[in-house]
Amino acid sequence: MKERAQRRCRWRALYPEGRAHETVLYELSGRSNPRRRRGVHAQLVRYPQWIVGRGGDTMSAASRSRLLQIVPQLISQQDFCFCSYLRCCRNVTFAQSRSLTTATSQVNVQEPLGEKRKSGKTPILCNTSKTWEERLADAVTPLWRMNYEEQLQVKYEAQKRTLQLLTASLPSCARTEDLCCPLHSTLPSPVTVGYRNKSTFSVNRGPDGNPKTVGHYIGTGKGRNIVCTHSDHLVNMPEKHKQVARSYEQFIQLSPLEPCILFHEGGHWREITVRTNRKGDTMAIIYFHPQHLEKEEIARHQKSLVEYFTIGPGAACELTSLYFQESSMTRCLHEHSPYQLLYGIPYIYEEVLGLTFRISPDAFFQVNSEGAEVLYQTVHDLIRVDGDYIVLDVCCGTGAIGLTLSQGAAKVIGIELVEQAVEDARCNAILNGVANCEFLKGKAEIVLPQLLPSLEDVKFLIAVVNPSRAGLHYRVVRAIRNCEQIRQLVYISCKPEGEAMRNFVELCSPPDHQKKLFGDPFTPRVAVPVDMFPHTSHCELVLLFER
Repeated sequence: MKERAQRRCRWRALYPEGRAHETVLYELSGRSNPRRRRGVHAQLVRYPQWIVGRGGDTMSAASRSRLLQIVPQLISQQDFCFCSYLRCCRNVTFAQSRSLTTATSQVNVQEPLGEKRKSGKTPILCNTSKTWEERLADAVTPLWRMNYEEQLQVKYEAQKRTLQLLTASLPSCARTEDLCCPLHSTLPSPVTVGYRNKSTFSVNRGPDGNPKTVGHYIGTGKGRNIVCTHSDHLVNMPEKHKQVARSYEQFIQLSPLEPCILFHEGGHWREITVRTNRKGDTMAIIYFHPQHLEKEEIARHQKSLVEYFTIGPGAACELTSLYFQESSMTRCLHEHSPYQLLYGIPYIYEEVLGLTFRISPDAFFQVNSEGAEVLYQTVHDLIRVDGDYIVLDVCCGTGAIGLTLSQGAAKVIGIELVEQAVEDARCNAILNGVANCEFLKGKAEIVLPQLLPSLEDVKFLIAVVNPSRAGLHYRVVRAIRNCEQIRQLVYISCKPEGEAMRNFVELCSPPDHQKKLFGDPFTPRVAVPVDMFPHTSHCELVLLFER
């Protein structure tokens, strides 16, 4: 049993001479899953001392070097995570991990052999030479050690690989330098430090075991290794957000109520969300689990919260708005559990490209205001049509994209699921004196197929879609594809290599009666990466399709 436990706690890589590279990859992971292989190789790159040969003998330096050089080539330099359950090491590129090899090869990592995990998975091994702050920075901002020009190039290469994958899925598509369409250089964010206008801080046990620590997680609940680390060192968050988080931590440490870490274990204080604008206005939203408290007792704690942030130590935060939501679920919308305004004004406002936008507690707004101007201007520049046309803004949020496109359009019709966001969008149209915008509430897969038949007399429709990482519902793709009046489509994706890739293929593939895709296929015309998230591996990709 002891030997079996030791085998579970150590990655074994067999590299006999003459073995095919693909077989080596298979033996690295013990499985044929490519995603699993990348994770295993990442562990080996970061902790090369774990690589062993037959019988547990350490591999020679030459064999180890050959192995680490060959595997990245076979995986085509794709992004990977060190391990699917090791959150502190996600979203790092091969170039980064290989640069860490020398530094980490000298670290003596102790392998926890005593405790057997119920899931049977290998226990998580951490590089103890890193501080908690460094581990969190590697999780939230994995590119923070690179200069910004290098970050832009990394993101350009990532988007190029995405287009190569799309090109391979469209054999009949015309090629431009082995890509299905021209790929522009990554457009930089005007601001790279402290650019976030929204941050959410969690409450959990810190490195010292204090359950009333406010920050961000390292680890996962499934792995039972969550550590909440302070976020003061993260370069993408403004100082105001960090200040509010510190004040909230001080408040809950003074409060007699316990934090709510697991719902079934009780506790009340949950995370806090901070929203700001470029004027300096600050909105804080406190999430609270009521458990079995009476309304009077909750009101008493609300009063102490207001006093702390208005006349107490938290007054230094100069909050413009303080909201409170009683939430017994992980995520509650306003209609399920209304946001209660405890102090200040109900909204803050942000200006983008000369337009004013109202921001409510749960409204979607791009987290990088300066980057949003670059993104919206890019979408505007891609749409160049003479004559009257109607813009369909699918997944419109608070109507930002639709309003920026309203000047040249005959009409803009936005579709959004969240009721509060639709109210904000309608208010934003009134605020900016825009009369040709209409916003509809409902699921896009239901509203859009019902809407399009009423637009049959329109000669030219332009669709702009900005879905979540889950991509568009297949009924939305089908409705767009089968509507002949939609000649142009602008697809904005924050994760184009994910579910959005399925949307791209279905939009551009030949007609398929089995999938009920009858309309002419779209053709990718141009792709523009826009860096909305400096220091992270994420990037917005704007794709223009035409037919």
